[in-house]
Amino acid sequence: MDVFDAIRTLLAVRGYQNKPIPEEVVRRIVESGRLTGSGMNRQPWHFVVVRERETLRRLGALASSGSYVAQAPLAVVVATDKTRFAVSDASRAIQSMLLAAWADGVGSNWVGFGGLEKVKDLLDVPAGLEVLAILPFGYPARPIGRGQKQRKALREVAHVERFGRPFE
Repeated sequence: MDVFDAIRTLLAVRGYQNKPIPEEVVRRIVESGRLTGSGMNRQPWHFVVVRERETLRRLGALASSGSYVAQAPLAVVVATDKTRFAVSDASRAIQSMLLAAWADGVGSNWVGFGGLEKVKDLLDVPAGLEVLAILPFGYPARPIGRGQKQRKALREVAHVERFGRPFE
């Protein structure tokens, strides 16, 4: 899948088939996060790859906005150093992982963004790091309309030279 098509069609997936994700796809997902650019090349991220059913179940119980993590065959927990650009850099890495997965037919969604302190204990994440997100991954449980998004028109959100001059 070409990059623009992946961006155009990426949708949040919250239901997954009970089907393992091949190792080469898992590696590509994690590598895409690692290879993402970062401010001053600090690479403030850490990725914990989780496949154990019991740990996935416990992650789902800890994520108030994402109990569906428990049904995913894979999750990547993203932790960051507490540095100036860490959230921005890790967010870029998360988007890279979501797009890489989508290109292979694997869906995901960002779970968390706060309130994940208990995940640190579960996964032995050091105290000096912050858990930013849980990314459950899996093949979508039901067919989804690739690219059927409800977005504002480009002219409503993009401007030319000055705010208020719509980009046509």
